Amino acid sequence: MDDANVENNAFAGDIGYAGDIGPRQAWEILVNSPKATMIDVRTAAEWAYVGVPDLSGIGKKVEFVSWLHFPGMQINARFVEEVTALGIDPLAPVLFVCRSGVRSKFAAIAMTRRGFRACYNVAHGFEGDLDTIGHRGAVSGWKVEGLPWKQG
Repeated sequence: MDDANVENNAFAGDIGYAGDIGPRQAWEILVNSPKATMIDVRTAAEWAYVGVPDLSGIGKKVEFVSWLHFPGMQINARFVEEVTALGIDPLAPVLFVCRSGVRSKFAAIAMTRRGFRACYNVAHGFEGDLDTIGHRGAVSGWKVEGLPWKQG
């Protein structure tokens, strides 16, 4: 199956990844597993203007591979190829994060289908769920959990 079909089929809804974990559990995996990697699948605009997880305090860096291309928000047909090119051990934990945990779930499914064995979706993502007035960043997510992050 080619890379574009892997991503498109991720939308079919069938589960096939290690599962959803909360931001704090993701942090613990990153701290305790030397080979664990975090991949932020948001867009360059989100990285620059909203901020990114900061793993420098544990001697790691976040990898950045967009699941969708901004501004049209089309699926990145080279996503699997770009992640594979990072040289990540396919047996090591890979934690995917996005704004709210939707795109990162599709990314985890796509990479699991490519043979990666421990792909996790960071539930609630970087900014979390919407609050009662429709804003993110106050209810859940990486930032709300008080985990390290920095502005672009």
